[in-house]
Amino acid sequence: MTENQETIQTEQDKRLRKIRSFVKREGRLTKGQAAAIEKYWPQMGLNHSKQLLDLDQVFGRQAPRVLEIGFGMGKSLVEMAANETDHDFIGIEVHRPGVGSCLADAAEAGLTNLRLFEHDAVEVLADCIADESLARVQLYFPDPWHKKRHHKRRIVQPEFVQKLRSKLAIGGVFHMATDWENYAEHMLEVMQQAEGFENTSASGDYVPRPDFRPLTKFEQRGHRLGHGVWDLIFKRVS
Repeated sequence: MTENQETIQTEQDKRLRKIRSFVKREGRLTKGQAAAIEKYWPQMGLNHSKQLLDLDQVFGRQAPRVLEIGFGMGKSLVEMAANETDHDFIGIEVHRPGVGSCLADAAEAGLTNLRLFEHDAVEVLADCIADESLARVQLYFPDPWHKKRHHKRRIVQPEFVQKLRSKLAIGGVFHMATDWENYAEHMLEVMQQAEGFENTSASGDYVPRPDFRPLTKFEQRGHRLGHGVWDLIFKRVS
C-alpha cells in the first residue's frame, strides 16, 4: 500500500467511525442485569483496545468463530451458542441492559463458547479482530433508519462491507436479516456491488431463514400480523 493509499484509507476509517449507525440509549439496569455484569464480565467480557485479540487464547481452543453485531437482549445469540458448541461466538452490543441480560442467560446455560463486547462494532472490528479470523458475521434487525435523510446512518454501506470482508475467512459468510423491505433492498444493492462477495441465494436475492438463526418472539408476532422478514447471506470469495 502506497503512502497516498494509506492516507485515503485513514480518512475512510475516520468517516466510518464518525457517522454512527446507532443511538446509545441508556436504559435502566435491573438488579439482575447489574449483578450479571459484575459477576460474569470477568469471564465472558472483552474490553475494546487497539490490539488484536488472539481468539485461540481467548477461547482456549481452535474453532470457527461467529461474530454478531447488535445482539439486543441476547436471547437468540445464547440459543445459537448453545446449539453450535463446535463454534465460538462473539457478541457486540452498545446497550448495557442487553449485555447484562445476555450474560445472565449465558451463565444459566453454562456456555463457555461466548464472549461479549460492550462497544461500537466498527471500532471493535477495526482494532480487535484479526483479518480472516471469522467464519460468519451476523447482523440481525439493525436499526433501519427509515427516514431517507438518515439512510447514511445505516450500518450496511460499501466502506463498512469491505472492512468486514477483510475479517472474514475466504468462504466465510455475512448474514443479514431485516423486517424493513426498503432496508432489505438497500442491503441487497450494496452487497451485489461489493467486491469479493457472492450471493448464496439461488434466486439472486434473498434466502429462507437458515436453521441456525432462531425465530424471535418479535419475528413470530410479525409473521402472525403478515409482516415480512428478509434474510441475505453473502459468501466471501476473494
